[in-house]
Amino acid sequence: MTVHKSKLIAGNWKMNASLASNETLLKAVLEGLGASVCDVAVCVPGPYLAQVGGIVSGSAIALGAQDVSAHPSGAYTGEQSAAMLQEFGVRYAIVGHSERRQYHGERDEVVSAKTAMALRHGITPIVCVGETLAEREAGQTEEVVKRQLAAVIHDNGHCISEIVVAYEPVWAIGTGKTATPEQAQAVHHLLRAQLHHAAGDHAAGIRILYGGSMNAANAPQLLAQPDIDGGLIGGASLKSADFLQIIAAANDVAKAGVRP
Repeated sequence: MTVHKSKLIAGNWKMNASLASNETLLKAVLEGLGASVCDVAVCVPGPYLAQVGGIVSGSAIALGAQDVSAHPSGAYTGEQSAAMLQEFGVRYAIVGHSERRQYHGERDEVVSAKTAMALRHGITPIVCVGETLAEREAGQTEEVVKRQLAAVIHDNGHCISEIVVAYEPVWAIGTGKTATPEQAQAVHHLLRAQLHHAAGDHAAGIRILYGGSMNAANAPQLLAQPDIDGGLIGGASLKSADFLQIIAAANDVAKAGVRP
């Protein structure tokens, strides 16, 4: 089964933003974007969803959130429900980011519940999986990422074909380190096989992003790998020139026909 899908470059601004800098950054990205053949999104802090949504409205850039509550409503101070995000036109929501797992104690079952809530409201969850340095050095990479993804697959059944997966080796986030293209491809291939086992031929249409310090320099090599369908971009998404270079690399790979 041949599936034609565009790559996805999603920026994760993390807790970095201001009204002024958002406008400057997005204006530069929109001006330099041109006719992109890959999909582009920016996942922004909650207070800026309205502003950024207004700026990117009608453009090729989709609006994304950095998290979503596992609950529909209620006494959950500080959380944002999927219904709320939907009202702001949010298209993507990051769930299970390593920083949420590490600093907020999010367990696999919570990530799965957030995935379900996003899907229920027409928001595409970007489900993050990845191992720490200690887990990699202990030879546990396969065990960890398969466990994290299995929880989401188990609870979301036939809807699993609607998610995006992001492999983010924790040891390569914000450290300046990155997995080699071969290391990244190996894990992406593993995840693809796991998705195929769960979703059959539909797995070929599920995008798997690389999220471990992808930047303008290493993007071409990473994006050329057969099972890497885009990137979840951290620091480089805050610099218009770098973000545009990564998008251009994704476009170049698509035009070269590296992926069907």
